[in-house]
Parts: sequence; structure tokens; C-alpha cells
Amino acid sequence: MRGSPVHGHQMKGHGVTVPTIGAAMLIDNMDILRDWLFDKDRPIEIQDFVGPDIIAGDTGALVEQWRAALQGHNGPRGIHGPFFGLDLSNPDADIRAIIQTRLNKGLDIAQALGAEWMVVHSPFTFWHSLNYTNYRLLRGKLFDAVTDCLAPVLTRAADAGVTVVLENIDDTAPADRGDLVARINHPNLKLSVDTGHADLAHANYNAPPVVDFLHQAGGDLAHIHLQDVDGHADRHWHPGDGRINWRPVMNLLANHPARPHLLLEVRNNHHRFPQTAAFLEGLVAQR
Repeated sequence: MRGSPVHGHQMKGHGVTVPTIGAAMLIDNMDILRDWLFDKDRPIEIQDFVGPDIIAGDTGALVEQWRAALQGHNGPRGIHGPFFGLDLSNPDADIRAIIQTRLNKGLDIAQALGAEWMVVHSPFTFWHSLNYTNYRLLRGKLFDAVTDCLAPVLTRAADAGVTVVLENIDDTAPADRGDLVARINHPNLKLSVDTGHADLAHANYNAPPVVDFLHQAGGDLAHIHLQDVDGHADRHWHPGDGRINWRPVMNLLANHPARPHLLLEVRNNHHRFPQTAAFLEGLVAQR
């Protein structure tokens, strides 16, 4: 296990634990971010394996490329698992078998790269939350399908030493993912929060604000995607470029007992990652 069990460092003179912020990235961004990531062994999330063509094909060369690129990095790392078209709550068992194959391939890759976590996407949507009373058995059937889909995946995850983290996508009710994780009750299944996705749900569907998504995850919160939005689309802007109020978010994370991994998941201008991380870390110091 690389890195310390507490992923943070102390701000001198403040006595405040500032979470260490890393990057969710493609291999093509490594040259830009290497020095910043390696100097403090910041968390790295590898995102090259999400595409259906890539995950279904021969990933050996790309895995070896990443293994070489990670030489000298001693911080925590994870991967984003495949997700396009992979609905964990699919009611068709034959289709769930394909999903299991894809996710287990992701875990093979994670193990080969020494990853500690793999991100998977939540199946819950606004339509679900509107229709739980309209279709009385809907929530239970969703939970049953996801539980069945993840059962062999979590067995493989335990063997690989990888935690599967369930990320909010179209979720409007944070309790759905929390209750699901509590029901499955597996040590290798935890929660992820994407700040931009949470704010989109808040802006468009009257879901709770970002800080409540984080708070309601409780002790199962293991992973965060930090990105900003304008309330309209999934922008993946740098924090500070959108509408999210970052000071309460960062202060909550600085005091969160679960110490989740924090990853900037930003689409463009990767050269700005050090500046953006310093901005967020500075908000904690200014409490």
C-alpha cells in the first residue's frame, strides 16, 4: 500500500489538515502533470480504460505504458472503470453478465497498476426518485439487480485489494446509493461523490446541494471528483470557474473522518491543475 493512511498534510502554523488533491487523467496528460503529482505523491486516477472498445480489446500495451509512467510515484492511485452503456441495475441477467465481465476486466487492470480503487457509475436517476411511490416495487428491484450484478465483481475486488466506489451521475437522492451500499454491506464497496454532478442535480432537480451529498455519504465516503459547473451541463470546469461554493465543500472534506481521495476531474487546461489545487487547499487554511 503506497502513501500514508491519512491522505493530507499539515498547513504550517494553522494546525489544519489540508486534504492532498490529485488528478484524474489520461496518459497523454502525464508530461504536463508529472512533477506536480510526483513531488508530493499526489493521488492519481487513471481514466484511459473507460471506453467500450478499449476495455473489450487488448489492454496490455496501455497497461505497460502506464506502469512505466508511474515509476517513482508512491502515492495512492486508482482507475475509472468502464461505464458506457453499463447499467448496474439492468433487469436482464444475461446483460448483467456482460457488465460483470467488463468490470472484472477493469479490476484486472487496476490490480496490474497497483490501484486502490475503481470508480463505477450509479444507476439511479431523477425518474426513479419520482416513481418510487408510483411503482411500489421499483426501488427494491433496482437494489436486487445491482446487488446481483456486483456480487462477483466485489469478490474479485477483494482478491485484488481494490475498493469499488459508486459515483453519483444522475442521482437526485443521495440516500439511494447510501442505502444500497449499506444493504450490500461489503468492505470493498464505498461511495464516491462528483461535485459537479451533485450541483447539476441540485440546480435542475431540486436535489440537495453538494455539501449535503458529501455529508450524507458519511463514513462510506471514499472518493471525490472535484469539478465545477454552471448548473446547466456537465462542464468539468476547474473549481472556481463555475457556481459551486467551494469553501464549505473544502472545509467539510478537511474535517471528514473518512479521509476520501480527492481528484481534480477537469476536462481542459491541465497546466492549471497546480494553481487550482492550491486555490482549494488555501480555502481550508483560511477557515
